[in-house]
Amino acid sequence: MNHKIKSSRAPLYEALLAYRDSKQRSFHVPGHKNGQAYRHLLKPAEAGQSPVKDIVNEELRHNGDIQSEAGRNVNRRIEQLSLVENDGDAIGNGERLSDEATHSQTGLVPDRSFLEMMEMDVTEITGTDDLHHPEGVIQEAQELAADCFGAEESFFLVGGSTAGNLSLLLTVCDEPNSIVLVQRNVHKSVIHGLMLAGARAVFLEPWVDPASGLAVMPSVETVQAAVQSYPEAKGVLVTLPNYYGMGADMTPIAEVCHVAGMPLLVDEAHGAHYGQHPELPVSALSCGADGVVQSTHKMLSAFTMGAMLHIQGPRLNRSLLRQRLSMVQSSSPSYPVMASLDLARRLLHVQGADTFTAGLAAVNAFKRGLAELPRFQLLQPAQPLQPEPPAGTAKPAGMPVSAAQQTREGLPAAAMTSAAGYTAQDPFKAVIYDGAGVLSGYGLQQQLEACGCVPEMSDERYVVLLFSLGSTVQDAQHLLQALHHISSANGHEQVQSNAETSHQLVKDSAHYISTWNNLQENTGYSEPISFTLQPIVETDTIYVPIEESAGCRSAEMVTPYPPGIPLVYPGERLSPTMVERIQLLRNEGAKFHGVSDASLQVLKVMKDR
Repeated sequence: MNHKIKSSRAPLYEALLAYRDSKQRSFHVPGHKNGQAYRHLLKPAEAGQSPVKDIVNEELRHNGDIQSEAGRNVNRRIEQLSLVENDGDAIGNGERLSDEATHSQTGLVPDRSFLEMMEMDVTEITGTDDLHHPEGVIQEAQELAADCFGAEESFFLVGGSTAGNLSLLLTVCDEPNSIVLVQRNVHKSVIHGLMLAGARAVFLEPWVDPASGLAVMPSVETVQAAVQSYPEAKGVLVTLPNYYGMGADMTPIAEVCHVAGMPLLVDEAHGAHYGQHPELPVSALSCGADGVVQSTHKMLSAFTMGAMLHIQGPRLNRSLLRQRLSMVQSSSPSYPVMASLDLARRLLHVQGADTFTAGLAAVNAFKRGLAELPRFQLLQPAQPLQPEPPAGTAKPAGMPVSAAQQTREGLPAAAMTSAAGYTAQDPFKAVIYDGAGVLSGYGLQQQLEACGCVPEMSDERYVVLLFSLGSTVQDAQHLLQALHHISSANGHEQVQSNAETSHQLVKDSAHYISTWNNLQENTGYSEPISFTLQPIVETDTIYVPIEESAGCRSAEMVTPYPPGIPLVYPGERLSPTMVERIQLLRNEGAKFHGVSDASLQVLKVMKDR
């Protein structure tokens, strides 16, 4: 079978279709029995007949005369057990259901599209393979995924990128108190992985874009210094892109890790599409990362919770990794979710870069329209997105001609020369802000939602609008109409020039605080911080007003959400700047997970300072 024909297959999805069409009797889980648990309610309710009686009638018709007498006995028994009162009257043999009873039965039945999905909600039986020991269609589907995404080996994840992050950390941390070099602004699943592993984290401070005030990823100098200080570290874990679609070339960091013999682990949850189109940034795998986690459901077409883990190189113990995956993933994985991963891969494998044509057209339509609304500004790199290749050579994957020429007008020279940490922007992440300074990001999101447009997230300044391969020009037009309405309603059609706006943005960046920024002052990396599953003893803690918490050691994790990046870890000492950041986010309406007082008027801290 040639490569083109093979890549056009979706073996796991095809196996589920075959199972559905086989109409086999299910004597295995799941309990809904291909949706029969609801269909038995639907058919008799439509006919006004008792559902339990109809079940037996259907079985009598199915089994024929051989079991007719036994069937009649069962029928009589079920009728006796199913007598119910309805306004004091029992519904007996031969009576039709009342309108109220009929309505109550149909109200229990889900939509037919949901019922159809149940016909493919199967478990590990003959022909459907086993995620934790794949030998058939799942193995073939994962091999096709590896080929599509450029990995040596790929694993399907049914617990989102969380499962991938947990399994990677539990693999590299193969002994207690293992040290891992970890980018500080990571997702909470990384912290949970450190806790499960009983590891010690050396947190790497991310480089902060001076124009936007947003944290991207650690500089290569920071990684190099940490690697030299902790040569015993088991690996380096970074996040790229961030939630705003911002990133940079990861190749130098991979080289530093590999020279030191350490694997580079990348949480690329929002970059499953990277490297698949000339206008998209390059992928972490192509930069040399050893283990990469991608949320296929975020930027491609898989069902929610569908993700993949891609592996290459000799630095990860793959046998141990498989064992860790079996630990953190369900022994009864969702086959519809796995099939959606297979289909998402097939779509990309067959259509290639054309997969993103419609989505990019929607983004470009939005950006053109946004240029006619001077009040709302678009975040983009201050420097070219990728360095221009030498004359006469092909552009590397992920480097668009148009994007390579983009610069932000009006930025000071200092910002231009120090922006090397932010050289790549995901075009599908349109990050906007109110240039007039009237609406915060939270306020702009609320007004957009009132107009029927639901953003991905917002913070004190920015709103992230997530486009994808599924977006349309009509979506962009609706969004532009909403922004025009918001702009007109607030009476700020004219705002300061782009140069003035950019200058003010840089000026204010030192005071700007985002839920995505979790930084320590004047340090490139921290001392090792121990993580454990051992709970903090309540009698050793007290509550103090957040305004008085500086200098205390936190007894709980403070996590602004979204996106779920911890701002403070249990046992970590709160600095004045951290307290100020918490107060600002609280006052701007951010939500917090992990704290006892969701309003964050008080914080639980350790009694001993």
